[in-house]
Amino acid sequence: MRIPATAVLAAAVISTGVVATPAHADHGTLPPGRSVKHYTVQPGDTATGLAVRFHAWTAELVSHNHLGSSASLQAGQRIEIPVVRSAVRDGNGDGNRGGTAGGRTSAESRDQPATTPSRERVRSKVATVARRRGVDPQLALAVSWQESGWQMQHVSSAGAIGAMQVLPSTARWMEWYVDHDLRPRRLHGNAVTGVTLLGVLADNTRNRRRQVAAYYQGLGAVQEHGLYDESRPYVDNVLAIKRRLEQGKPPA
Repeated sequence: MRIPATAVLAAAVISTGVVATPAHADHGTLPPGRSVKHYTVQPGDTATGLAVRFHAWTAELVSHNHLGSSASLQAGQRIEIPVVRSAVRDGNGDGNRGGTAGGRTSAESRDQPATTPSRERVRSKVATVARRRGVDPQLALAVSWQESGWQMQHVSSAGAIGAMQVLPSTARWMEWYVDHDLRPRRLHGNAVTGVTLLGVLADNTRNRRRQVAAYYQGLGAVQEHGLYDESRPYVDNVLAIKRRLEQGKPPA
């Protein structure tokens, strides 16, 4: 079951300080639909990590700041992050918890599957997608069990959907990593969205606990504040489920 920390997490998500200002002349021209986030590089920052955190394309961040092929950053360096405004408006935040639920559109209704997949089908799909994307299958399954009990019909009060409890805006964000459309109301799209997010978080966190916490509270919040108290039971539960699955035991 989800820990009821939505209000705290949403506040952390939207306080990104993004402002719609033109790029400096020596930084080049921004593509349409971008805003500039002026940022001072902190120790440990990477171009990819900042792109994920602030909703930017890594390639655009690197090119806009003339970072070169190494994309190296130095603490104290001032850069401009080309934030994708539509991603910020969607409330996707730093991970998978921001935003609020909106009304269902006719397109979303058409995305609803005709039948509800069984738990075994959900388990098989999540594990298959995880293996294909280089993510620990048992971790992905543990997250999915913690989030939904391997059930696609769950929709949270914040609008998180399905087996991996992902927001539609998270699916649109993960499309940049998989290079095709994702439909989170369908099992395959839901699994790909959640599993891909886990992979992105693994690349931008120091250890497994922080990776799992970032799935819950957002990557930026973990990087800035560490694990929230509300996140610790979630992380403990996910890792306990993972151990049971690795031992061939049922998750609960």
